[in-house]
Amino acid sequence: MDPAVESGLVVLAMHGDRAAFSELVRLRQCWLRNLLRRLCRDAALADDLAQQTLLQAWRSLPSLRESAAFAGWLRRLAVNAFLMHVRRVTPEIRADQDGRGEPATPTTGLALDLDNALSQLAAAERLCIVLAYNEGLSHGEIASATGLPLGTVKSHIRRGAARLRTLLVAYDQTGERAHAE
Repeated sequence: MDPAVESGLVVLAMHGDRAAFSELVRLRQCWLRNLLRRLCRDAALADDLAQQTLLQAWRSLPSLRESAAFAGWLRRLAVNAFLMHVRRVTPEIRADQDGRGEPATPTTGLALDLDNALSQLAAAERLCIVLAYNEGLSHGEIASATGLPLGTVKSHIRRGAARLRTLLVAYDQTGERAHAE
C-alpha cells in the first residue's frame, strides 16, 4: 500500500469520514486477520479479535498522533486485544487448548509443521516470535508494541526459537514428519 494514500485515508478517518475508514479496513483487514490467526491459532477467534481491534481503532482514531503511524498503531491494538484475551482465559482452559486443532488456514508440509510447532509455544513466546519473524519487527519495536521489557522480549524470542528448532527437528527431508516419540 502506498504510504501517502494510507496516510490521507487516516487523516480523513480521524475526522470522522466513515468511507475513508471503510477503505482502511478493506486494505488492512487481511493483514490484521493473518496476524491474529498466527497469534491465536483459531480462525474464528482471530476474526473476532480483528473485529474488536477495528472497532477500537474507529473509536480511538482521533487520538492517533501521526497518520503515518497507523499500521504500527493498529498492530499494537491487535496485540493488546490478543493479550487481553489470553489474560481472560483461565489456566485450565489454556492447558486444554494446546493448539493441536485444525490450522487457521489450509497448509501443507513444512508450513503445517511450523504452525503446529508455533501452537505449542507459550502465548508470550508465540507473540514475540510472530512479531519478530512474521511481522519483521525489531526487539525494541516488539517491546514497544507489547509493553514487555526489552530483556523479556529477547528471552521469549531466544527460548521460542530454540523450542521451535526442537519441535521441527522431527521434520525430515521428504516433507513428512518422523515419528520420533
